[in-house]
Amino acid sequence: MPKLDMYNVEGKKVGDIDLKDEIFAIEPNEDVVHEAIVNFLANQRQGTQSTKTRSEVRGGGRKPWKQKGTGRARQGSIRAPHWVKGGVAMGPKPRSYKYTLNKKVKRLALKSVFSSKVLESNLIVLDTFNFTEIKTKNMIKVLENLKINEKVLIVLPENDLNVQKSAKNIPGTKVCLVNTINVYDLVKYSKLIVTKQAIEKIEEVYA
Repeated sequence: MPKLDMYNVEGKKVGDIDLKDEIFAIEPNEDVVHEAIVNFLANQRQGTQSTKTRSEVRGGGRKPWKQKGTGRARQGSIRAPHWVKGGVAMGPKPRSYKYTLNKKVKRLALKSVFSSKVLESNLIVLDTFNFTEIKTKNMIKVLENLKINEKVLIVLPENDLNVQKSAKNIPGTKVCLVNTINVYDLVKYSKLIVTKQAIEKIEEVYA
């Protein structure tokens, strides 16, 4: 069972926390993590790209020249795909790229990334954010106290506008909730700050 130091917003150690093996100490499965990231990115696609076929391009209603006797190749329309400004053959049309992953695969991917963060010492447990106001300077101070100068993802157990808005304007910093966490963000951000309550909620949901 992994045991991590727990810090306060001043960067001082205030205790230890035991993490559950089934979430934070499994052998990371890179293939499943890759599969989850591809699924996430596919689901973000709008799928609005569109090209016009020869039936949708304007013009080309009559035969450009007669069938025989000109010495040129026969043509039926100036909007055929091989003509300049002609229609596009087999081009993209609006469609949905979304597909679902098996629930067990999603969970395994999340657990794999959590375990990787622990193995690489990139998971920091914070006792709590005690912000009483919205102030970017306060969040910057916390990150300095924790000696974080990389991209960081902050995980909260529930909405806290003081924390969320204080981090909003800091480049490379993102705040998410336990119920909105995803593999893509976990991999994208080098460091992971999780509050004690968020850890408890993650263990309750994914154990």
